[in-house]
Amino acid sequence: MFAAERRQLILEMVRANGAVSLRELARVVQTSEVTVRRDVRALEAEGLLDRRHGGAVLPGGFSREPGYPQKTHLAAAEKSAIADLAAGLVEEGDAVVVGAGTTTQELARRLARIPGLTVVTNSLLVAQALAHANRVEVVMTGGTLRGSNYALVGSGAEQSLQGLRVTKAFVSGSGLTADRGLSTTNMLSASVDRALVQSASEVIVLADHTKLGADTMFQTVPTEGITRLVTDEHAAAEDPTARELDLLADCGVQIAVASLGLPAEPPVHHPTPAPQRRPAPPLPGQRRAALPERVR
Repeated sequence: MFAAERRQLILEMVRANGAVSLRELARVVQTSEVTVRRDVRALEAEGLLDRRHGGAVLPGGFSREPGYPQKTHLAAAEKSAIADLAAGLVEEGDAVVVGAGTTTQELARRLARIPGLTVVTNSLLVAQALAHANRVEVVMTGGTLRGSNYALVGSGAEQSLQGLRVTKAFVSGSGLTADRGLSTTNMLSASVDRALVQSASEVIVLADHTKLGADTMFQTVPTEGITRLVTDEHAAAEDPTARELDLLADCGVQIAVASLGLPAEPPVHHPTPAPQRRPAPPLPGQRRAALPERVR
């Protein structure tokens, strides 16, 4: 595939989905992530898209948000692994709040297996995942339905959270940086997320590698308010996001990295040099052979 054809396909994918990871782009155009990164850089220079750590978004992505159908296909394996790890932080009998998002929806599917939970949420998708769970009580906030992510927002949602106290809050967002913390692209969603985390003793952010280093319009949780971050192993493997993880850890955020079960690279075996044989001692009357000159 020629570069022009490849870049056109990349542009069409980003326009269709709002945001696409480099890994997914490389898979579709059947080339390496290094080549895709170069293509994305060229398209950004033309003003056709914006780069983000680990992906590409539509121009003006600072204030745009892809819809629910697009989000479900973005970093799906990473979100599943994050949800598996995050579910291990919940114990039987806990009372938790779970915010809106595709990653928190994955978490809710796993929480359905933990008996004795009370889950407070403003997400219809989270509530649906827990609707038939045995011995899990679901409490929904009030509010106005935001159709793009099936979440309840507005003053009704915020007022219903007043006076609430739970052990843990699980929230996601559109971007996460050490400098600003968790952020999102919608003002109403940000307000409800702030109310959710204020009710919890521990705040746990679920964010895959495409969110790290991205800074969006409305802050939801400042860095000092985050207890723990659960992310995927790609975040620790790539330079820009790995540096962001280090900065978050320096700010006191506990980092948990979910494994994707990727095959490890085969170890590199270096041949062991053959031992140098010492020359045999000369026989009586025989001169010792001269040793070869050492290469300097």
